[in-house]
Amino acid sequence: MPTLLATMSLSAIDAIVFFGFMAFVVIVSLWAARGNRTSEDYFLAGRKLTWPLIGISLIASNISSEHFVGMTGGAYGEQGLAIAAWEWIAAIALVLVGWFLLPRFLSAGIYTIPQYLEFRYNPATRSIMATYMLIIYVIGLFAMTLYGGAVAIDALFDLSNHFADWFGLMPTAEVVEREANGEIIPRMDQASWWATVAGIWLIGIIAGAYTAWGGLPAVIWTDFIQGITLLIGGTLVLWFAVTNLGEGSFFDGWSAFTNHSHEKLHLIKDRDHEALPWTALLAGIWIPIIFYWGLNQFITQRALAAKSVAEGQRGVMLAAALKLYLPLIVVIPGIIAWQMYAEERPDLGDKAYPVMIAEILPAWLRGILLAALAGAVMSTFNSGLNAASTIYTIDVHKRWFQPTVSSRGELRVGRIATVFLVIFGCLWAPVISQFDGIFQYIQEVNLYVSAPILAVFVVGMIDPRMPPISAVCGLIFGPVIYGLCREGDALVSQEWMAEFNSWSFLHHGLIVFISVAVIMWILRLAAPLPERRAMPRSQLDTRTPTDVWVCGSLVILITVGLYLWLA
Repeated sequence: MPTLLATMSLSAIDAIVFFGFMAFVVIVSLWAARGNRTSEDYFLAGRKLTWPLIGISLIASNISSEHFVGMTGGAYGEQGLAIAAWEWIAAIALVLVGWFLLPRFLSAGIYTIPQYLEFRYNPATRSIMATYMLIIYVIGLFAMTLYGGAVAIDALFDLSNHFADWFGLMPTAEVVEREANGEIIPRMDQASWWATVAGIWLIGIIAGAYTAWGGLPAVIWTDFIQGITLLIGGTLVLWFAVTNLGEGSFFDGWSAFTNHSHEKLHLIKDRDHEALPWTALLAGIWIPIIFYWGLNQFITQRALAAKSVAEGQRGVMLAAALKLYLPLIVVIPGIIAWQMYAEERPDLGDKAYPVMIAEILPAWLRGILLAALAGAVMSTFNSGLNAASTIYTIDVHKRWFQPTVSSRGELRVGRIATVFLVIFGCLWAPVISQFDGIFQYIQEVNLYVSAPILAVFVVGMIDPRMPPISAVCGLIFGPVIYGLCREGDALVSQEWMAEFNSWSFLHHGLIVFISVAVIMWILRLAAPLPERRAMPRSQLDTRTPTDVWVCGSLVILITVGLYLWLA
């Protein structure tokens, strides 16, 4: 990519705000971790979280470079407003999770989602899912978050050109020019490569340090602070972007935006659209979204730490309501950036949001937005780290290596696991620079495990006599089937296979989900359980309060209304 970015000249106020915010976050995380004495304190914050903390933390841990870099970049590209489907459909998914899944999980008294599979099937299914989740966190979530954050840092501080000057490396513009003439430039000679690596390790070390020490309490409270900052900061970017189009008037700017970009303001794409065909909205997109919000330890750990089922459900409903707002501060700025820069910078893509910050915000606000972007990256990264260390400690280490480990021992193992997870994530993150857009990367990679895991959960909940062997086979064969759907032409050199592999990854995810369900039902017919599998039940009150039903219904109605209006 050519050098398209204006260098941001940071004022002293910008720097004070940015570093002051980062210091404040670290201090709060250390304060929150002061009461960590047991594994339940460290991994589940003592199971005493209230609904505002849960709701804001869910959103803060979800919003990251995947949004402000990847999703905004997708909106800048040919997807436009349609990419908001990942947010608005997620709002409905959150409602369903709060209504139906969360009471089941809290009633079972589990620490981790893989634990539920052991109760429902057998220890093997728990181990397989735990392994899958650890792998997907490292090569998917961690890599995406770290790489996206490094891209933002490079864009905001023009780090590539600084590296070229400091270390005698090849500037990005020269790399592009020489590669256009057929030359192959080694990455080790490229300033942009080393700038990205430096940004990755900087984020990893800072976020990893306070997460390893503080566990979930530190993550929750820093998420709360960063989540508020993100929502306010994103709203300010939207305001200044629209006002910029209107030459000082927000309303004139909004009219200019809707008139110029109307072709991008549609939620429904053609059936042959590679990323978001309308057919995928009916079925395929629900698989990664329900998995992410309902079966992903990274997300559900907050709800599992609720002091009651009702508090957890109210927190999930708050997150669902905020999901309806997020496209306004993530997707719309990407379309506005396209309107502003597309003619001169058609390949801006994932750097659209940082460029907008650099070019339209007044100097006194840049430090705040830098803090918001840093918060977005670190909230997601530290949440994923805590979830992954929880899964490793509870589902892998305690089960296979040290069954008699004490509660304090679990806390120590969790901290050590966090350090190693940071190292693995930082080493892998530069690899995803080879993919076209980090948002697409994370969604495609996740479907290797999300589709088969979701099928195993859903089928097991529907039929209490489904045998464990069916779940084991489903979890093993599911990723293989998805791999054939995506890369089958490497084994079968036929035109029909190449055409099939070119389908949307969401269609392939649906095929995997159905295939795993069919495999499980066949095995169930051959060897059903002799009696219904009974799940453990705690003494918690699992009744859904009236306000949760009402709020969830409103979220669903608003989402349906948005699709009818913007189709």
